[in-house]
Amino acid sequence: MGTAAATSPHIPVLIGPLVAACSPIGGTWIDGTFGAGGYTRELIKAGADQVIGIDRDPDVIKAATWVADDPSIMLIQDTFSNLDAVGGEGAQGVVLDLGVSSMQIDQAERGFSFMKDGPLDMRMGQEGQSAADIINHAGEADIADILFTYGEERASRRIARKIVAQRESAPIETTLQLAKLIEGCLPRPKPGQSHPATRSFQAIRIAVNDEYGQLVEGLEAAERVLAPGGYLAVVTFHSVEDRMVKRFFQQRAGATGNANRYAPALDTETPAFEIVTKKAIGPDADELAANTRARSAKLRVARRTEAPAGTADRRKLGMPQLKDTR
Repeated sequence: MGTAAATSPHIPVLIGPLVAACSPIGGTWIDGTFGAGGYTRELIKAGADQVIGIDRDPDVIKAATWVADDPSIMLIQDTFSNLDAVGGEGAQGVVLDLGVSSMQIDQAERGFSFMKDGPLDMRMGQEGQSAADIINHAGEADIADILFTYGEERASRRIARKIVAQRESAPIETTLQLAKLIEGCLPRPKPGQSHPATRSFQAIRIAVNDEYGQLVEGLEAAERVLAPGGYLAVVTFHSVEDRMVKRFFQQRAGATGNANRYAPALDTETPAFEIVTKKAIGPDADELAANTRARSAKLRVARRTEAPAGTADRRKLGMPQLKDTR
């Protein structure tokens, strides 16, 4: 990430509704997905005394030189699943802006985009297995499972079979190599339809970065770090993540109810959250006109109670699970 990327204007999605739902803003907030610092800046403007920014991408940390001039901001390289270890206790708010950042997509060398040629990487934290490792070494059934489970790609088996056949002659090393291979497995898109590689690239990125596992752990970490009355605000960009956040809030707020009214009443623990946004908040017309990235964004907010922190029943969160093919 270059300096220009770090200093260019960044529009934090749904920041207006977020500030309104969590007002008055004060105390210490944790921005678990710091990126270009858009949410952090706006939280300070809105009244936060301190913001602890977390990002797993070392390029983000290097580029955020402006943070050194602001004593109210602390920036740490880590994953937001560890935010309670980083933030201690008693935070007044946690914000998570999920998904890959536009800065990462714009950098061809990071390997996130099927529109730009670059190494097949996709690692947000720049460590661990890369997309190339999965594509060139995972079994055919495992690749198909990733594409179908994380990308809902109906042609997953066909694509996986073609990948395995292709890599027998030469490894698949670049984004455009993979995108072209996927295009050859699918019908030509009609006008207005997304690129044929969209679902597959999303699925591989999710697998590389364990995005769903990180989300659940991050939500539970937020529950542990928040003070009573503190807010957890989560912005999602696709339906699976929104469903997981919605069900987490429902579970931890004791709002799941009893599916069978004739069954004995369930023993439930004291709710750890109160749901603030009864329905997900989306962008209004003005925000859509100013920021096309907001198109699919949804915001959900919950407020921490005084109940002890616990854990979610992960089986009921709607979290996609890969098959164990060992």
